[in-house]
Amino acid sequence: MLETITPMKAEARDALLESTRKNEPEKRGRKASKEVRQLQLIEATIDSLAKRGYSETTMADVADGAGLSRGIVNFHFESKEKLLVATLQYMADEYAAHWRAALTKAGDDPARQLQALVAADFDRSICNKRKLAAWCAFWGEAKSRPTYQALCGARDAAYQNVFIDLCATLKQSGGYAFEPQVMALALCALLEGLWLRLMMGTEDTTRETALQSANEFLSAAFPRHYPWASGPKTA
Repeated sequence: MLETITPMKAEARDALLESTRKNEPEKRGRKASKEVRQLQLIEATIDSLAKRGYSETTMADVADGAGLSRGIVNFHFESKEKLLVATLQYMADEYAAHWRAALTKAGDDPARQLQALVAADFDRSICNKRKLAAWCAFWGEAKSRPTYQALCGARDAAYQNVFIDLCATLKQSGGYAFEPQVMALALCALLEGLWLRLMMGTEDTTRETALQSANEFLSAAFPRHYPWASGPKTA
């Protein structure tokens, strides 16, 4: 069974990677901790997925990208499939930790919580070309790989349920006529669609315009809670 690769805070992760990069490769190969080594390999896998796609990514590419021997890759993950599952697991856990942190930071106001969840989807640490391309590579394989569906299914359901609960709360306080489950589905589909446009590199879509579009949807769907004429434009 694969070990769980626990997501770190961005600052801790970057510090580990930067510290490792400063060492000579041969020293790095001997002395780096197991956590650093696995993180190096996962980050190199994300890089390769973004650059080459799913089918063209190899264990050799990952080893070269991490500046490590191929034997070390095999030691930690045994096969390409196990490495990819660990990478998907890491990305899914990182994403979940990110939106949960945004939800907590927003406090107890459901309107602020929903807006925070929307904004979190376009934060640079999560929404960048490299990670979007890696997600796209995994999404392309998900239909034929039940392991990927099972890995993300419970997380997706938990995320969707938070949106449903918030929509239900806002419906009650605002006197709206929509069905919370339907509205939550529409909002989540909008966020996924905006991510897809960002993945495709559509010229008129940036993180900023995507966030503005999502905020405009909030304003249209929940006018008593988001009365602005034009949504906030900062990400």
